[in-house]
Amino acid sequence: MTAIDIEAGLAGFFTQDHRDCDASWAQLEEQLEDADEATAQALWQAFDSSMRRHFAMEEDVLFPAFESRSGMGGGGPTAMMRMEHQQMLGLLDQMGAAMASGQTDEVLDLGDTLLMVIQQHNVKEEGMLYPMAENMLAGEWASLAAQLEKYQNET
Repeated sequence: MTAIDIEAGLAGFFTQDHRDCDASWAQLEEQLEDADEATAQALWQAFDSSMRRHFAMEEDVLFPAFESRSGMGGGGPTAMMRMEHQQMLGLLDQMGAAMASGQTDEVLDLGDTLLMVIQQHNVKEEGMLYPMAENMLAGEWASLAAQLEKYQNET
């Protein structure tokens, strides 16, 4: 999980959290391929938690602040991001069920689909939403970072 570095800014923080989630998947994927079930279960929990935490930080803190400042609510870029989050949460749920039943091939297949969705999603956030949010919310970043701290302490 990414520590909040006020100097890195909003875009830097959320982009690094993307990288951390990606690294968590890579670790899990390696363990699934090596068939180390106990380690894979622990890594699954870490990956699933990191993804859900990332979505919550965006949906509970970043998106409302962005929508309030920009006036772009219902049909703006955050609406699309929320829809994609729901799609990814559905895949995480399916992966969790496959993990619980020991279907590692299914987890890997679903993981490939999830990774494709994540990559497309992250391009939009990192290329458009985060820079826009950072510009609009620069004066509020310290306050937002303080709100995000609670998510950093959850595991």
